[in-house]
Amino acid sequence: MNQKIKNALISVSDKSELNTILKVLDKYKINIISSGGTYKSIKKLGYKCIEVSKYTGFKEMLDGRVKTLHPKIHAGILHDRYNRKHQNEMHKLKFPAIDLIIVNFYPFQKIVIGSKNPKKIIENIDIGGPTMVRSAAKNFKNVTILTSKKDYQNLIEEIKKNNGKTSLKFRELMSSKAFGLTAYYDAMIANWFNKKLKIEFPERKTIFGKKLQKLRYGENPHQKSSLYVSDYNDQNLGFEQLGGKELSYNNYNDMFAALEILSNTGKKATTVIIKHANPCGVAIHKSALISFKNAFSCDPISAFGGVIACNFTIDKKIAEELSKKFLEVILAKKFDKNALDILRKKKNLRIINISNFKLKNLTSIKNFDGSFLVQSKDKIIFNKKKLKCVTKIKPTKKEMSEIEFAFNICKHVKSNAIILTNNFSTIGIGAGQPSRLDSCKIASKKAKQFQPTKIKNCIAASDAFFPFADGIKTLIKAGVKIIVQPGGSIRDQEVIDTANKAKIKMVFTGIRHFNH
Repeated sequence: MNQKIKNALISVSDKSELNTILKVLDKYKINIISSGGTYKSIKKLGYKCIEVSKYTGFKEMLDGRVKTLHPKIHAGILHDRYNRKHQNEMHKLKFPAIDLIIVNFYPFQKIVIGSKNPKKIIENIDIGGPTMVRSAAKNFKNVTILTSKKDYQNLIEEIKKNNGKTSLKFRELMSSKAFGLTAYYDAMIANWFNKKLKIEFPERKTIFGKKLQKLRYGENPHQKSSLYVSDYNDQNLGFEQLGGKELSYNNYNDMFAALEILSNTGKKATTVIIKHANPCGVAIHKSALISFKNAFSCDPISAFGGVIACNFTIDKKIAEELSKKFLEVILAKKFDKNALDILRKKKNLRIINISNFKLKNLTSIKNFDGSFLVQSKDKIIFNKKKLKCVTKIKPTKKEMSEIEFAFNICKHVKSNAIILTNNFSTIGIGAGQPSRLDSCKIASKKAKQFQPTKIKNCIAASDAFFPFADGIKTLIKAGVKIIVQPGGSIRDQEVIDTANKAKIKMVFTGIRHFNH
């Protein structure tokens, strides 16, 4: 069922490309109603237009808060053209039908980013726009609603194809987009209030997001995927791609894991290597080049095809080392010109500048079949004062610094997690095993394979307590001399006795870091 457009109401904060749509409306002799800045813009472009206040016979009031909230507007949008009662009411009141609504909202998003003034932010909560959009979207059988200039061309093609009319299929599609926008807009406002009031877990939690990019596929080629952003800045994620192929779902997943770690490692030169969302090498050093080499040497086999993130500038020397490896993505604070020249020779290598990236979200979400779990992020900072040395031999001050490094990295490894470190570099990682003993065995095996000279006298970190002494015995046998773990098992004493017997050091943190 095609619907002829006789009257259109246009109210847009983004007036770019307005002329494109006005040309077509003028060609098909469609009357235009508008208000405020949009009215002035339309007149300036040379098109006929009636101002809302003249159309309704009622002046704008309350500093523009009330403009389009009038029965003549909403009855014109909402009435059913095929309902005789509705038609009789409209005829009696002499209210014309409004067949096309083109609206975009006050730039709440933009204002929140650029201002901390609550009064200014609140004044940019649009009321009239969303109300008209909802009215038009509800009545899609009779009315066409457009909420984005991205659809201008689609509307133009639709009008031309149907000689001034729109199809039901098109109107229904635009309605779906419209309700998506109002939901997103309201959720964004609610989120702002929650942040302002420091409400971490509101009574109703709405996950809102704007599609930033359609991805080639998901985790596997048979899965569909898109990237959405849910913060106020919907333009990008603080990334700038400087070279390489389009990023995939798995690329993003690994990048997010890398950035979580990088955001918790301090100011020293840090390199993080991720494979399948788990670290396979992390190193801190005053030298950026050594930081990279140490991280890579932890597990060079797993690093193959991995994602590398650095909190420093990639220079020529580091780029030369990187170019020898097969990598999917490189993230860094900066790339100098010589480095870019080298890395861009590898056409498939994604090169990402993260100088503008800042970790903002305080919660994480996991969803399943229409339900979702929300939790605050694991932001607990290692507190040396709360540590409890439970063995006869105590760690030195220097050892305490590396204990902190080891435990902080361990919390980013999938549970059950065991990591081995030496001189602020991981040398063995056991991740994601149902059994902690298996994680101990894997971490020890990796260290023996790739870092046989560093495994003696190394530090082991565990994300949770040891339920039995078998894991401890495996680590001791491998060469571990210091163990940091939360403690809290009913067999803690058995574990402590095992450590004392082997004359190693053990520290309890009292903090568990499960990462499922």
